[in-house]
Amino acid sequence: MLKKAAIKDVKAIYNILNMYGEKGMLLSRPLSVLYENIRNFYIYEDKKTKKVIGCCSLQFSWEDLAEIRSLAVLPEFTRQKIGTTLAKAALNEAKQYGINKVFTLTYKLDFFDKLGFQVIEKTKLPLKIWSDCINCLKFPDCDETAMMLELNKSP
Repeated sequence: MLKKAAIKDVKAIYNILNMYGEKGMLLSRPLSVLYENIRNFYIYEDKKTKKVIGCCSLQFSWEDLAEIRSLAVLPEFTRQKIGTTLAKAALNEAKQYGINKVFTLTYKLDFFDKLGFQVIEKTKLPLKIWSDCINCLKFPDCDETAMMLELNKSP
């Protein structure tokens, strides 16, 4: 079940992100940063156990730009459209705030391609978004791909 995250969900989000962070698949976040930004997160709970099995964050970057980040689903629950549900919730929220463009830095090009994102040059993103990159093990040799979705564009 899709929900907005609450303070009680921070440790579960941390554990999911840390698991993928240790594999170099995304940037894990310190607990303090998750507590500070919990309002940006959606979670997906298992209906039976109420365990958090996925998460996604929408981070506003500028007046017309936001980022989907920290999108992760526990391995045993992948391929069940949970990631898609989380990403679409973030995109709907971006629309509600009047955001025109949403970007992501990802290794999952096919996933974001199916949502309508297109590959862009990282240089097209504002320098402000690179502040988190300093904490990444792969800095300055980032091998993620930048992708962008224009929300006001007709199909």
